[in-house]
Amino acid sequence: MGFLEIISMVAALAVTLGLFGLAVWGWKRFAPQGLLTMASPRQRRMSVVETLIMGAHHRLVLIKLDGKERLVLLGEGRMIGGDAGGDAP
Repeated sequence: MGFLEIISMVAALAVTLGLFGLAVWGWKRFAPQGLLTMASPRQRRMSVVETLIMGAHHRLVLIKLDGKERLVLLGEGRMIGGDAGGDAP
């Protein structure tokens, strides 16, 4: 393989990557905003508010579900305990 063939391959790779970069830039610049966002338009019902690592295998998680906060204890790949969703201060 000669020196000119290596230069030719590197130049072809540079041109290909340059065209791909130009296409990505054009897509971000000129695409409609609705196509750029991946998020769903609906509101999510559940979110993780805070987590606290209790030990090597246990984690305390505060989640918000349908506007109410619930405390869940997770450990060793399963849910160990959680509140019943009562009114908490």
